[in-house]
Amino acid sequence: MKQFRNGNLLIVDDDAINRMILRKIFTGSFSVEEAENGRQGLKKILDSGNRFCAVLLDVIMPEMSGIEVVRYMKGRGLLNEIPVFLITAEMNEDVMKEACELGVMDVIRKPYVSYVVRRRVESVIELFEARRHLNSVVEKQQERLLEQANQIIQLNQGMIEALATAIEFRNEESGGHVQRISDITRIILENTRIGNGLNQEEIDHIVIASTMHDVGKIGIPDAILTKPGRLTPDEYEVMKTHTTKGVVLLESIPQLRDSMIFDYACDIALHHHERWDGKGYPDGLEGSSISLWAQVVSLADVYDALSCRRVYKAPYSRDMVIEMIGTGQCGSFNPRLLDSFFSIEDQLSQMYRNVPEAQNFY
Repeated sequence: MKQFRNGNLLIVDDDAINRMILRKIFTGSFSVEEAENGRQGLKKILDSGNRFCAVLLDVIMPEMSGIEVVRYMKGRGLLNEIPVFLITAEMNEDVMKEACELGVMDVIRKPYVSYVVRRRVESVIELFEARRHLNSVVEKQQERLLEQANQIIQLNQGMIEALATAIEFRNEESGGHVQRISDITRIILENTRIGNGLNQEEIDHIVIASTMHDVGKIGIPDAILTKPGRLTPDEYEVMKTHTTKGVVLLESIPQLRDSMIFDYACDIALHHHERWDGKGYPDGLEGSSISLWAQVVSLADVYDALSCRRVYKAPYSRDMVIEMIGTGQCGSFNPRLLDSFFSIEDQLSQMYRNVPEAQNFY
């Protein structure tokens, strides 16, 4: 006879003769357990830990009917795990309809035809075992795919950070600027009202995208990018093109175009020098036409640039940085964003305590 991986069958019937007949039908294929009424059968089911591969359940029993057992199993989600067969001598249409709607697999009429009963039950059990095996295979595949996806994400993020850091070194900066920008962006979005409406996944994407805000500087000549003094008007016009060059560069990376961060990265690279008053570049966007993420990265960039040494300037003190941002000397920002920024500036300032290029900050 056919053997099953999970070969425990439960027969629930108040008639001992019926239980004996069913036991005889399935002996050799299954290990059979019995219960004399619905309540006793339900207890065995609940205590089984899913060890039963099927339950044969009489409809009319004392203490708890078969349909009552099925209702309870349905409420606990057990019918998705254990196939249930109803046993009945009388076909009550209302009961049969409810049983089918609840999820009973089949209805077995008394008296039994042994080979028919055995085949119907075995076929359903085979189907459930195949489904469990398929689900197990799918879960393992999903785990492998998720692991591979995480590896790809980590690799891509590492490449992105390496590219952004290379730009910093070319710009004669310490390499910490990119990390501080992403940290400031995250803190503002996660801990102030300005980030309300963004879920955690969106914030994570914005934070990664923020590391590429200056990626277009790779296309700026060294004589301008590392010039120690003030830029001439013509040089400044060239410097401003790092925003559009950044988008061109990002669009040239096929893997990035398929990433969830792509749109954020392009928008931030292009618009992190726009101003709330419309006097920024390259598009002269004004007010809320500037995306929230570009606004936040813009403020983070200004805060870090003022706080740290650059080839063209010494670091400012913290008091001076706060004053320059608050009075609009270094940009025009969304008033709501400024409120959020100043509400946590104490927290942001802590990251500059051990930054050599911010030695005048405290």
